[in-house]
Amino acid sequence: MIRILIVDDHAILRAGLRHLLSESADIVVAGEAGNGVDALALARSGSWDAMVLDMTMPGKSGIELIKQIKAENPKLPVLVLSMYAEDIYAVRALRAGASGYLCKDNAETQLEQAIRKVAAGGLYINPAVAEKLAVEVLGTTGTSAEVLPHTRLSDREYQVLRHIAAGLGVTEIGRLLNLSVKTVSTHKAHAMRKMGFANTSELIQYALRHDLLDQKGDQFPVG
Repeated sequence: MIRILIVDDHAILRAGLRHLLSESADIVVAGEAGNGVDALALARSGSWDAMVLDMTMPGKSGIELIKQIKAENPKLPVLVLSMYAEDIYAVRALRAGASGYLCKDNAETQLEQAIRKVAAGGLYINPAVAEKLAVEVLGTTGTSAEVLPHTRLSDREYQVLRHIAAGLGVTEIGRLLNLSVKTVSTHKAHAMRKMGFANTSELIQYALRHDLLDQKGDQFPVG
C-alpha cells in the first residue's frame, strides 16, 4: 500500500483529492497538512511513501518547502500538484528536489499514475512539455549554446520577475510575498542585471516572448 501525505491549504481541495483516490486499491491518504509547518512536522514524524504538495501555500514558498523537506528527508518523493502549467514552474520544482510535477487540471486522469511513479522512485513529468523542460534544464537546445537569461535567476527573483511582468508594483508584490518593498526592489534589480535589461518594458516583453506568464490569468504563487 502506498501511504501518501497531502499538503494543501484548502480543505475542499484536500477532500477532493481524498475522494479522487478513495477507490484506488493501492493508494491511501494517510495524512494531511494545511501549511508548511505542519507538513514538515508530519514528514518528520510519519512514514510516507510520497508527499503530494500544493505549490501555492501561504508562508514558505513551495520551492523553499521542497528544499527543506528534501534536506531533512531526501528519500521522500515529492509530487507537486499545482494550478500552474508545467512549463512555468516544473523545472524549478525539479531542481529543488521534487520527483514530479502535475497540473491540477490533469489530476483526475493522471494523479494515481503520478503517485505510483514517484513512489516507485521514478520521475513524473507531462510528456507534452518534456522538450521544453529539457531545454530549461540543459540550458541549450542541442544546436545552440545559448542559455536563457531567466534560468540564471534565483527562485525569489523569478517570482518577482513574473509578478512585475503581470503588471504589479513593488508594494503589491511585497504584500503578496511577505517581503519589504526594499527587498522586492533588490530582487528586481538583481533580475534586471542578470538578464541585461535596461527597463521594465524589456522585462515584460521577454516574459511574453518566452511564455513565462500563466495563460489562465491566475494569481502567481506567493510566499
